[in-house]
Amino acid sequence: MGLKGKLISQTEIKGCKDLFHEMFRHKPHQLSNVVPQTIQAVDLHEGDWGTVGSVVNWNYTLEGKEKVVKVVIEDIDEEKRLVTFKAFEGNLIEEYKTFKATVHIESEGENSLVIWTIEYEKQNEDDPEPFCYLQLAVNLTKDVDAHHIKQ
Repeated sequence: MGLKGKLISQTEIKGCKDLFHEMFRHKPHQLSNVVPQTIQAVDLHEGDWGTVGSVVNWNYTLEGKEKVVKVVIEDIDEEKRLVTFKAFEGNLIEEYKTFKATVHIESEGENSLVIWTIEYEKQNEDDPEPFCYLQLAVNLTKDVDAHHIKQ
């Protein structure tokens, strides 16, 4: 495999697509209350919640290890219910030269699909593909959806 790659997941949600989008755009700091086993804290460092150019620090657990990443919100599209996060500091950048995660929601009638796209460039050819991060995104999707369904 090459140094650059793209991973994509699609997960159907049963809860409200607007609430799901709002959680990742305007309220990611509430994720630590919803999924504390995965997200320990999300802190705003620069800008305003839910705006392009804002800098956000995420403390999370991946495969039993506590990690930190600082991201900039690179893109938001309300119509597509899309948010793109680009990592620029922290554990991810130690592992990958570039790492960008986009979450968006596609709807067809009553069905809503959460689609995560991870674009990355590995530091070295031997480094693993970030499948564990894609699984983290899928798990977050399921957990946040389950939380919204309960409410």
